[in-house]
Amino acid sequence: MADQIVITEKSSQAKDVRAAVGSRYGDILPAEGHLFDLLEPEDVVPEWKRWSPILLRPEGLYGTRPAEGGNKAAKLRAIREALRTAKRVWLATDCDREGQLIGQEILEHYEYRGQVMRVLFTAQDSQTIRDAFGRAKPNAEYARLYAAAVARRQADQIYNLSLTRTATVILGQGARRVIGVGRVKTPTLAIVCKRELEIRNFVPLAYFEVVATAKVAGGQFQMRHAPQDRVVRREIAQQIADAARDFEGALTVRVDDKRQGPPKLHDLPSLQKLCGSRFGWPASKTLEVAQELYDGQGKKIITYPRAEVRYLPQSLISDVPKIVAGLRVGQSFSAIPVPDPPVIRRGASGSFYDKGLEGASHHAVIPNVNTIDKLREVWPRLSSDEKNCSTSSRGPIWQH
Repeated sequence: MADQIVITEKSSQAKDVRAAVGSRYGDILPAEGHLFDLLEPEDVVPEWKRWSPILLRPEGLYGTRPAEGGNKAAKLRAIREALRTAKRVWLATDCDREGQLIGQEILEHYEYRGQVMRVLFTAQDSQTIRDAFGRAKPNAEYARLYAAAVARRQADQIYNLSLTRTATVILGQGARRVIGVGRVKTPTLAIVCKRELEIRNFVPLAYFEVVATAKVAGGQFQMRHAPQDRVVRREIAQQIADAARDFEGALTVRVDDKRQGPPKLHDLPSLQKLCGSRFGWPASKTLEVAQELYDGQGKKIITYPRAEVRYLPQSLISDVPKIVAGLRVGQSFSAIPVPDPPVIRRGASGSFYDKGLEGASHHAVIPNVNTIDKLREVWPRLSSDEKNCSTSSRGPIWQH
């Protein structure tokens, strides 16, 4: 048996890691998402099997048990056996909070006490993965990230189940259907319901607009009086119209020169919003397409798509010339004038801002610097949706 192993989040990730580092860091074993589920309330306190409006909060934390479905049992068994002899584990799951939980919960469940190294990569090409293993850090440095994931999961278990049971028992009034309450769906439903009530209760309000036709040397045009508060009384509108009628005099035109900085880079919500408005995609489809661009076989042209922030670390400034050069090979981007050297915008109003990354586990979504020179080769293999997602960034345009 190997004295060290690598744990990845899924089989495709294991394949990429294996292609990048071979067996240098031991056997590479994939999970299948979460290999453990939390215990049910009645598994912790038998009296909780009967639904009642109480807070289902145990003395400590809800424990875990092996998850069912798919190949989870077989994959967990392989990892469990490997942990018996492994002196070192490399956690190479996704770089976000959930990825930390998926990998570390296995070690916690089996009380693994060997050395654990955390491998974080925001792109899945071979060079990025090799670099990530080279700069891996002790997993203990990510204790707070794991604690945050555990807290989120435990809170969901306690309050979602407690509120679901309470709503079902009290509001259901004997109905056989469960009234589900969730951290995401319930507030979302509330927003939709609130908006629907606003629409139903909307009372139309008549108002008046005053439009003047101005005749000048070059012809004529219309000007609309647009005060901040709408004019709802006819006599006031008539007074304004009378004051403007037959007026003769110079018209003043004011021209303001304003500067506007470039838009911020994308995090996942902003990318989903853009694709939703431009292509009519639901948020789930945007994530699905972006994930394929991130880790799809023969693609890997963008960084990790589940970005939380819209900034980049200053350590990536050195990658800018290569990314810009790679993008300028494309027909659309080559037509855009770019200063040489490129302008680097730092700070809260720019793109490179270390302070803006505090508390985040990954940066904004950008082109993968290690595959940027392969875009012309990759482009024909992309589906129409993948091309749309690739070119939807308000920054670099990737169309080839």
